[in-house]
Amino acid sequence: MEGIHMEALYIRTIRRLERNAAGIILFLAVIISLFLTGMICRRVDAAAQADMQEHLAEEVLRFHVLANSDSDADQALKLKVRDSVLAFLEETMPEMDDADQTALWMREHIDAIEEIGRETVMAEGAGYPVSAAVTTCWFPDRTYGDITFPAGNYQALRIEIGAAKGHNWWCVLYPGLCFQDSANAVVSEEGRKKLKNVLTEEEYSRITATSDFKVSWFFW
Repeated sequence: MEGIHMEALYIRTIRRLERNAAGIILFLAVIISLFLTGMICRRVDAAAQADMQEHLAEEVLRFHVLANSDSDADQALKLKVRDSVLAFLEETMPEMDDADQTALWMREHIDAIEEIGRETVMAEGAGYPVSAAVTTCWFPDRTYGDITFPAGNYQALRIEIGAAKGHNWWCVLYPGLCFQDSANAVVSEEGRKKLKNVLTEEEYSRITATSDFKVSWFFW
């Protein structure tokens, strides 16, 4: 009898272990499935983010001014150059229909833009060289008013003052987000509508969804 009892106990123990093992295997399978699903979702989201950034980059032209250094004088000079160039653009640049047209106009007037910067630097008593070009630059994530531009390569009017080693300032020339307030991040309704018209509804939602604060200066 004792032998039969021990055999029954052994069988019950084996079955209990089998059930536990099946439960552990099922649990691990769920965890692995969730992990793999998360990886796939992250890859899909990253791909969607990259596609959106590339599309957005085709629709905007940024403005980038690099100071000679981080000294107070050089930073103040950077803002003087910014103001002079923006005043020139606002006065002379006609209404543009897209970013490519705006970039073309900038290239055709790049000598005049560079001269404006050079004259401003000289008027402030500095002897730094000034260079201007429409080029492709990499930008990190940046928020402009309530619109966030994801990191990536963007076409920009880039002005370098002297060694161009100081903190820089940026805005978006097209659509005309620079001209509302050169010191503060203000997005005009006109600029917002232009962006909304050229982006998909999902893309526009993405760049406005997480931006609920304003930035006073464009430093990094």
